[in-house]
Amino acid sequence: MHHEKRTLGFYILAAFFTLFVLFLYGPLSAILILSFQGPDGGLTFPLNGVSLHWFGNLFERQAVGDFGASFTRSLLLGLMVMAATVVVSLLAGLAFRRRFRGASALFYLSVASLVVPSIVVSLGIGVVFQQLGLKPAWYSSAFGAHLTWTLPFGVLIMFAVFNRFSPAYEEAARDLGASSWQTFRHILLPMIAPSLIGVGLFGFSLSYDEFARTLMTAGSYNTLPLEIYGMTTNVTTPVLYALGTVTTLFSFTIILLALAVIMILRRRSARMG
Repeated sequence: MHHEKRTLGFYILAAFFTLFVLFLYGPLSAILILSFQGPDGGLTFPLNGVSLHWFGNLFERQAVGDFGASFTRSLLLGLMVMAATVVVSLLAGLAFRRRFRGASALFYLSVASLVVPSIVVSLGIGVVFQQLGLKPAWYSSAFGAHLTWTLPFGVLIMFAVFNRFSPAYEEAARDLGASSWQTFRHILLPMIAPSLIGVGLFGFSLSYDEFARTLMTAGSYNTLPLEIYGMTTNVTTPVLYALGTVTTLFSFTIILLALAVIMILRRRSARMG
């Protein structure tokens, strides 16, 4: 059997991918292992026993700060941003399916925030709120700051989805007497549902771990990234690694749940087809 000879480019890409995996999962693996240090363990190897001590220490407010409340704020903010990103991105995708005057300018204006440094956006929103006499808070100014980061990505994804979507399905539904709402509800929405879940996951993930755009806009109460940053300056125990392990596992759980829902929707769509 003839085997195709590997080219130099293949080995270069393989080496690059190996380094990428090492840089990504190497530190995560080290943090995961160190989070199981014994009660007398430190921040570095070797392990001084194995225990769940530092995971229990997470919920002692006097030891590590307000972890529970900051996690709740990040979770609620992420869900708010996710919902707004999905709805606005869907509406924008539907609107841009038809050509209208100023469409190009509006598109570039909507994605311009991607090239603006995040800290500048955060600083600007914080200053505007102060000038208006409003108190910055995670549910108002930080919410708006996060949308300037998530919406451009959501819009770009929906543009790509609708560019590949054939209008023939909708035309067939209208020919059979379906109204515009019925066509959207029973034809369009089920077909783009996996993509909408992807947009939602993207929005939640970007918001959940956003630091720079939250720094000047969160107000008096920290979100989880800000809390973790504060911990790095005053916590000298493996409880910081335990927090990293918990938040990483939570993120992976969200991703796996989203992928499971996408697979279920695609199988159901295939059966209906």
